Amino acid sequence: MAIRLPSIVSSNKKVPKGYLAVYVGEYQKRFVIPVSYLNQPMFQDLLGLSEEEFGYSHPTGGLRILCDEDMFLNVTSHLH
Repeated sequence: MAIRLPSIVSSNKKVPKGYLAVYVGEYQKRFVIPVSYLNQPMFQDLLGLSEEEFGYSHPTGGLRILCDEDMFLNVTSHLH
């Protein structure tokens, strides 16, 4: 059974057109995800929970999602 990675994990600072970088978890691991995820209700719920729990503070300009990396990967693995 093949495992489909829901996002591109990248250390490269360049983000391809149609994608955005998000920083996840306590150590702010960088993931590059499709912009289309922003329209997905499950991803919007994850953003809402992150906002409720941690607020929005983005001093570096990147979108930070302060949930556990495993939770992030679980949510994004259900999106297309």
